[in-house]
Amino acid sequence: MSASNYLEAAILDHIFDEAAYTAPTWYVALFTADPEETGASGEVSTVGTDYTRIALGATTRTDDSVVNDAAVEFAAAAAAWGTITHFGLFDADTAGNFLAGGALASSKVVGTGDTVKFTAGTLEVTLD
Repeated sequence: MSASNYLEAAILDHIFDEAAYTAPTWYVALFTADPEETGASGEVSTVGTDYTRIALGATTRTDDSVVNDAAVEFAAAAAAWGTITHFGLFDADTAGNFLAGGALASSKVVGTGDTVKFTAGTLEVTLD
């Protein structure tokens, strides 16, 4: 998992007392390519697919990691979404700032009627 340029700057500003940082609601997004440090490309298209980002909800932190406490489940695809290879985290359900992203353990081809679900404890954010 890689933190975005935006999140890295926000953390540094907060740690060094340049600016306050209020934790946002985190939204999970799906990508068909590596979102890299900006999240600017590769997110599943929202046109006619019933795709929307899903709020992450409660998390649990242990040592240097945070995991989701409850399942994160996307609605069934009304049309094919392609092969999902990465996930990302944003601070808004549409637009917003890309915060972090990472590769899935295994890619998933999402066709019409398919769903994507991350069970509790499977979305992990680690700072090393």
